[in-house]
Amino acid sequence: MIYDLVIKNATVATCDRQHTVLNGATVAIKDGRITHITQDNQAFTASQMIDAAGQLLTPGLIDCHTHLVYAGNRANEFAMRLKGATYAEIASQGGGILSTVKATRAASVDELTKTAEQRARVMLAHGTTTVEIKSGYGLDLATEVKSLQVAQSLTTLLPISVVTTFLGAHTAPPEYKHDKSGYIDYLISTVMPVVAQKQLATFVDAFCETIAFSPEQVERLFVAAQQHGFLLKLHAEQLTDQKSAVLAARYHAVSVDHLECLKPEDCQSLRDHNTVAVLLPGAFYFLKEKQKPPVDALREQQIPIAIATDANPGTSPFLSLPLMMNMACTLFGLSIEEAWLAVTIHAAQALNLDHDIGSIAIGKKADLILWSTDNLNDIVYNSSINYCERIIKAGVLI
Repeated sequence: MIYDLVIKNATVATCDRQHTVLNGATVAIKDGRITHITQDNQAFTASQMIDAAGQLLTPGLIDCHTHLVYAGNRANEFAMRLKGATYAEIASQGGGILSTVKATRAASVDELTKTAEQRARVMLAHGTTTVEIKSGYGLDLATEVKSLQVAQSLTTLLPISVVTTFLGAHTAPPEYKHDKSGYIDYLISTVMPVVAQKQLATFVDAFCETIAFSPEQVERLFVAAQQHGFLLKLHAEQLTDQKSAVLAARYHAVSVDHLECLKPEDCQSLRDHNTVAVLLPGAFYFLKEKQKPPVDALREQQIPIAIATDANPGTSPFLSLPLMMNMACTLFGLSIEEAWLAVTIHAAQALNLDHDIGSIAIGKKADLILWSTDNLNDIVYNSSINYCERIIKAGVLI
């Protein structure tokens, strides 16, 4: 067989759940898929051959929680927090999400596309080959649709895969400031059917919090979302314990995200329903939070832990998954091995894509990164150095 691409002499970190590392390995690719992995010294014929010379080969990184499409800038809120203002106080003064909503509603498709592409390019340059992108800075039919269409268009501009999520229930817009339940009705009756009909999203998400939506309101949204065939995610237990992670798990949510205020005894529900725990250390760091997610309890229950950037203008303006790995290890106590699984196979599971991406395995899509080191530790240890040297997307060297 003549392969399309063969990478030989690589240190292959498969990022499967056994975290296998193969020294001096060869990976052969045909038609965008991995077809052969071996440590034998057999000869391969290929249209393109790469001698990795011992460098590290991993799956492409997967950022499973981002808010990449938005307009405006909230650096002023960073300065306010440095002077003592809280996230809730800023939101109550018209800042926070609503300030980004105002800017995003006013932005053109071209403007949103240009800035989203710039951010996605930075992600790609640091090894991210698949990114989840949420709406949620429109909060009306036209802007939610516009945002999701911009997110989907990035796949035509960059060699990156995009998974879209409808987050209309991010916060209540000005039009429904005193009627959150009415806004949920609007999302269910007016916006969600259009998102479904136009196939603009795979997931429906919501922000369940005292400053956003109640568990009862989220549950109504979930029921409607499942009727349209959407998979579910939830921003859960970030600032307070709403028992929303348990609610989401009961509705078979693919992931629950943030979880700083998740009670250890509630982790069992995640395991029972195969729900992934997505940790967002960038937001924890940027907001100077004190209460950490219950990592020990998640481990004890053997719940898959993923890490994402939460890339957004207000609480986590970060685009590098290696930086998030460093933060997760430093702030939350994850091991190097846990951090790698968290941005590969577990992140794939958080997007319901672990059958296709997230590990180096025969039959999976050949989304791969060759790093300018032979050691997994280096990339996490000093994330200010970009070790990403070569990117292979669906078997094509880019």
